[in-house]
Amino acid sequence: MSTQVTTLGSGLRIVTDYMSTVETASIGAWVAVGTRHEKPELNGISHLLEHMAFKGTRRRSALAIAEEIEAVGGHLNAYTSRENTAYFAKVLKEDVPLAVDIIADILQHATMEADELERERAVVLQEIHQSNDTPDDIIFDHFQLTAYPDQAMGRPVLGEAKLIEKLPRQTVVDYMKGQYSASKVVVAAAGNVDHDTFVKLAEAAFCDLPEGAETTNEQVIYKGGDYREARELEQVHVVLGLEGVSFKDPDYYPMSVLSTLLGGGMSSRLFQEAREKRGLVYSIYSFISNFEDGGIFGIYAGTGRDEVVELMPVICDEVRKLADQVGEDELARAIAQLKSATLMTLESTASRSEQVARQLQIFDRVVPITEVIENIEKVDAVAIKRTAARMMATTPTLAALGPTDKLADFADVTARLS
Repeated sequence: MSTQVTTLGSGLRIVTDYMSTVETASIGAWVAVGTRHEKPELNGISHLLEHMAFKGTRRRSALAIAEEIEAVGGHLNAYTSRENTAYFAKVLKEDVPLAVDIIADILQHATMEADELERERAVVLQEIHQSNDTPDDIIFDHFQLTAYPDQAMGRPVLGEAKLIEKLPRQTVVDYMKGQYSASKVVVAAAGNVDHDTFVKLAEAAFCDLPEGAETTNEQVIYKGGDYREARELEQVHVVLGLEGVSFKDPDYYPMSVLSTLLGGGMSSRLFQEAREKRGLVYSIYSFISNFEDGGIFGIYAGTGRDEVVELMPVICDEVRKLADQVGEDELARAIAQLKSATLMTLESTASRSEQVARQLQIFDRVVPITEVIENIEKVDAVAIKRTAARMMATTPTLAALGPTDKLADFADVTARLS
């Protein structure tokens, strides 16, 4: 088996996925802290903190961090999501010690200098403004908020500008100290990395993480509803969704296949019906967002002011048909697509390091690829129909941005999905 896991006394978990045929390694620290862990007044602090971690430590300036990793031809990056924050690097196998040292340094010894905070605060505010000016980006924030109102899961990952503008430096410092504890961190490596050697590196480098106390997540409660905002745009950007499932739900794999079948490629039902046969859209696809204790299924489409009149019934009809008829050929194609996409990730050290880290966080174990493929292959028409019916028993979520005056009423959309 290529994967190995070691848990230190501090609670820090270390996992490696050995790949003998590559000359590189992807190293990262996945912290189980994201948007869903923020109080309303601190929305966006996880993302701001992610930015600030790179702005200097006790041993390195922001420039030194960039120069050291790039001096060996490596790459360093990070992202924030609703359930975790990740810091990762890709380097040649001989530079793994440097990558571990840098990531450990920024997670434990970031100085959060006041002048750096003000500069990076301005950068994050520009990122927020850019998102607000990008309709096919910001529509997903409106969709999420409509599906999960008045709860952390519904708030934007980037945060609100008015809150980011006022976050005090000490609040950011205290948040990092309180949240970035050893038990919430998974240090992962995929590539040409020896497990025992990597464990020794990580154990020495991450020795200053506090043990911390476990926190309880706010329960995710899907509600659904209607949001529409009129803007002078050339297109109506629409996202229609229903309640999905968690990573651990028995219907996780059926829903993954269902999404692929409905809107996962050029042969999918939505692409063929809405674009190829009717010419109503340029872009249309389905997606699933899974969380530890919930999830959401969605369909995005960008269409014209007049075309949206015909498009919405088409989308609703295609979703509803899933509960009644699933062809053998289209099911086989969807399964093949999902299997192929899953197996192709095995060729990327970055994908594999993220995969084993997230599996440890969610399932408390690394899930063998054979088990994943077996679960995909088990999905049949009965499971697709059951999962579709389960989804349609929930309240829809509809979010639209642009010239929305001809968009169907929410009651009509709900009736069509019933």
